[in-house]
Parts: sequence; C-alpha cells; structure tokens
Amino acid sequence: MPEHDADMESQPMTTTSSGAAAADTPDATERPDTAAALPPENPDAPPVPGGAPAPPRPAADDRSTRDRLLEKLLGARRLGLGTTARDRMWDLIGTLAVVTIAAVARLWELGRPAKLVFDETYYVKEGWSLASLGYEAAWPEEPNPAFEAGDVSSYKTGEAEYVVHPPVGKWMIALGMRLTGGADDPWKWRIASAVVGILAVLLVIRIARRMFGWTSLGLMAGLLLAVDGEAIVHSRTGLLDQFLMFWVLVAFACLVMDREWGRRRLAERVAHLIDSGSEAVMTYGPRIGFRWWRLAAAVSLGLACGVKWSGLYFVLGFGLLVVFWDLGARRDAGIRRWVEDGALGVLVTALVMLPTIVVVYIATWTGWFVNRMSYMRDWAEVNGQTAPGWFPGWADGVWNAGRSLGEYHKQMWDFHTSLESDHSYDAHPVNWIVQGRPTSFFWEKFTPGQGPCPPGATQDCAVAVTSLGNPALWWLGAATLLVALVLALVKRDWRGSGPLMGVAAGWLPWFQYSWPIAGLLGGVARTIFTFYSIVFAPFLVLTIVYVVAALLDYTENDPPAKRAIGWVAGVVTAVIVGVGVLFYPIWTAMPVPYDYWHGLMWLPSWI
Repeated sequence: MPEHDADMESQPMTTTSSGAAAADTPDATERPDTAAALPPENPDAPPVPGGAPAPPRPAADDRSTRDRLLEKLLGARRLGLGTTARDRMWDLIGTLAVVTIAAVARLWELGRPAKLVFDETYYVKEGWSLASLGYEAAWPEEPNPAFEAGDVSSYKTGEAEYVVHPPVGKWMIALGMRLTGGADDPWKWRIASAVVGILAVLLVIRIARRMFGWTSLGLMAGLLLAVDGEAIVHSRTGLLDQFLMFWVLVAFACLVMDREWGRRRLAERVAHLIDSGSEAVMTYGPRIGFRWWRLAAAVSLGLACGVKWSGLYFVLGFGLLVVFWDLGARRDAGIRRWVEDGALGVLVTALVMLPTIVVVYIATWTGWFVNRMSYMRDWAEVNGQTAPGWFPGWADGVWNAGRSLGEYHKQMWDFHTSLESDHSYDAHPVNWIVQGRPTSFFWEKFTPGQGPCPPGATQDCAVAVTSLGNPALWWLGAATLLVALVLALVKRDWRGSGPLMGVAAGWLPWFQYSWPIAGLLGGVARTIFTFYSIVFAPFLVLTIVYVVAALLDYTENDPPAKRAIGWVAGVVTAVIVGVGVLFYPIWTAMPVPYDYWHGLMWLPSWI
C-alpha cells in the first residue's frame, strides 16, 4: 500500500485540493491552491527529543510552494532534524558513545576462545586459502588443531574444495586476515566480522534518526543493536551471516536515502511547474533524474547475494518497498494519475537495478573465473559441453566458464534444497523470533585449576559462546511486531513498512523448509538454525523503535503522556542493556562459574 509520512495528516482528494493532493479533482486544468492540502499551522509544537524542534511556521503561511511540498512529502519533524546546535551536539556525542559501547563489546578479547568456533572451521580456512591461493583449497583430515596452533598452510595445494556458498563473505574474512598480517591469531580470523558489526550499529543509528526524525530514537536503536547477543556473537565469529546482514543493511540505508532524495527532487520540480502555471503536473509528474542511491542499493544487494543466496529474498522485499514508496511519493505530490506515473518510474528502476544485481553477483565470482584451479572451473571442457554453433568461436572460453559455473550452481542448489540431517540445534523458524532454540557455537567445562578455571574456584567453570539474542530485546520485538504491522497498515506509514519488510524477508522464507509447509510444497524439511536470524536483527530493532515513535506521535499534543512514553522507553532500554551485561559472558566465552551459566539458561530448550 502506498505510504505517507506518519506525522502528517492524510489529505482528502477534493475538487479544490492542492498540487500536493489532487487525485480526485474533476477539472485537471484548474491550477490548484497548493496551501489547501498542506498541514495546518502548529507554531506551538514542542521540541522533539534530542533537541530538534519542529520548524516554526508563520501565522500566515507565506512559505514557497517548494517548502510546503517538502513538508508534505517529508514531514516537519524530518525537516527540523539537525537544525539546532543542541541537536547536532547530542547527535555527535551520542553516536560516539553508542559506537564506542559497540566496539568494546565486539573487540574486547576478540581472540577468545582460541579455537575455531562452529562453522568457522569452514569459512575461516576457506577464506585463508582464498587469500593465499586464489581458490578454496581442500585440507587434510583433522586440520583444526594445527591451524589453531599457527600452522595455517597445511591446505592441499592444487586440490580445490567443494564449497556451497558464494565467495564474498569469505573474501571479507580473508581481507581481515591479510590486513592484520595473517591467520596465526584467532582475533585475526574475526576482525572483519567485528568491524562490520560496529559499522552496522553506526548504520542503524543513522537510519533510525533519519526515518523517525528524532536523534534520541536513532541513539536508542543503535544502543539496542549494540547490546544484542546475536549481533555480538556474530561480530566475534568468522561466519558468513554477519556479512549478509551488513550488505542487506547497507542496501536498506541506500533506499532510505533514495526515498528522501527522490521526494526532495520531486518537490522542487513539481513546485517549479506549479509556480510557472503548468497544468500538466496535475496528470503526470516530472522525471527527477538518475537515482544513484538506488544503483548503490543494487550493488549492495548483489554483494549480499554474493555472501549467501538468501540475499535474494531481500531483492524481492526491497523491490516491493521501492514500488510502494514511489507510488506514495507521486500521490502525495498531487499527481492525478499517480499509479501510472509511478509505475513508469518503477519500470525504469527495475531495468537498472535488476541487471546491476546480476552483474555484481557474477563479478563476485571473478576469482573463480581467473583461477583454473577453482572447483569445477573446467567442468564444461572435461565433460564435452561445447558451445552451440551460433556462438562465436572466439568466445568459447566464455561459454565454457559460464557453463561450468552454471553446473556448479546447480550442485549448490541441490545441496541447499536437500540438506536433511539431524542436528541437535536444528530450530523451526517459529522459534527464531523468541530465540526458543539458540545455537551453541562453543561450550567447554573445566574443573578448578584446569584451563581458565582458577585453582581456588569452589565449583566447575563453564566457557560458552551461545548465539542467543538478548532475551529482553527479542521478546519485546516479538510482542511489538503485530502492533507495528497494524500501525503501518492503518496509518500507511513507511516508517513501519520498511523495518517490517526487512524482518519478513529475513524470516518468513525459511518456513518453506520447515514442517508442515515443506511437506505441503512437496519439498523436504531441511536443517536450519536460529542464528540465521542475525540478518533481520537490525530490522527487529527498527520495528521496536518505530512503535515508540508512533506512540510519541500519538501523544504529540499531550505533554505529560509524551513524557511518560519517553520515560518508559528509557526504562525499557535500560533493562535491555542490563540483560545484555548479564548475558555478555556466555556470548563471549568468558569463564564463569557453572552455576552462573546454568542460571542463565532460562528455558530448557537453551541447553
């Protein structure tokens, strides 16, 4: 459903409505009065948290057509953001503080535990062989003890390994190891994940601040992600899902920037047509130029797919967002035939974004193309798969490489769609949203005086890395999803539809691989894990903060109620931070008394 800015009242489409809302005007040749469809004056609007007041409006609205359209398309709160020194100061100080908290949580003793954790056994070694040889090499039997001890070159030169995920995430892990001087220390395996995790917190701050128009809510969103267990654990392990989350989040940030850029440009061009007396704007709107932010989003989505194929779900989800946002912008700008007008823009966008995503994805396999030792690189030649007669002879190498890559992808697809094996941490997607069955990445128990357990300890010690989201955060998120969905639909609010789409794209597709839907679709219930939910963790955070923003909007004219909402949000944030401190040891392999670890297993399914 097309959206509008939630802090603006939806305007009726009447015969005298303005260029900002004239879809039902019977006489499209009549030039509109642009003031009629714009928001009423509110000179006494209180300042927003973070020090950004709503911009003052004169008693007689003598603003330009452009300024009034900007307020209609973006909202007064967004336009007032960052207009005061106080707001900018708190933005800078708060952002530095939250990012510092995230950095400490992710970098402190990053090399602990000094062992390959969970699927690091695949991706770290594959990344290192990529950095060393240019392809994922096979390893001898039981290579982990030697690798952990510093013998990182025991791979089998000249023998490629069959891998089932594209290379981008492994190249990022490899880059971290190369920039830090090798793979001889566990923190070097994980530094790329940690940096990406810190950047994700910064991105969430900027996204939330821009979406909701409140500096304080941007900082709240960043802090919630900074203390989430899923985010911390994945930032401290060399797994691929962290990089999938990052590129998806970058793509979403680009689309948020594109939405604002597009609406600003639309306001300028529609205002110019109205002020010059043009009548055409009432039927079809102006073109606004090439959308570079969308191109950047397409590149990011191509890289996301180059980490894991599940990035494709976000291509679909974000594509729908672009459609809704474009149609909403044309409608709110007063374009009479906004559906047709917006559809044309969507078509142009698809013709740019989809090929870009495909090209970027194929480009991520460049290393595979140039290195003849890559797995199945010469499959076409070996199996006599020659090019058809119409294909130019000088390009036989291109055909052979493409045909080999296609066969490789077919094998990867067969693996992913038929992965059916018993695993103690297999988890149905229903459990993900409440973290009902978290994945244990690492667990060891020591007697006093053994390993990291102090000799004077009165009980055994436990060392754990449990991919468990902050329980207070995820349980609150599960409770607010339905509220956010209702608000977003009833208010046609883009601030809710964006985060909800991110949650849906990262979560709902996995139900097709679970009972009973897999059986109904004729497929198999493949093995899946709760830790996949890291990809939509930032969007769950944004969903929670959206509900807070909607409540603050609702109490805009009731200062006591608005202050109460602010206090409740502050207390809830403090509780989530406190729970994060409590669980931090079992997210980061800190040795703790066994009873402490066991006391944190609040649900039997967590063990």
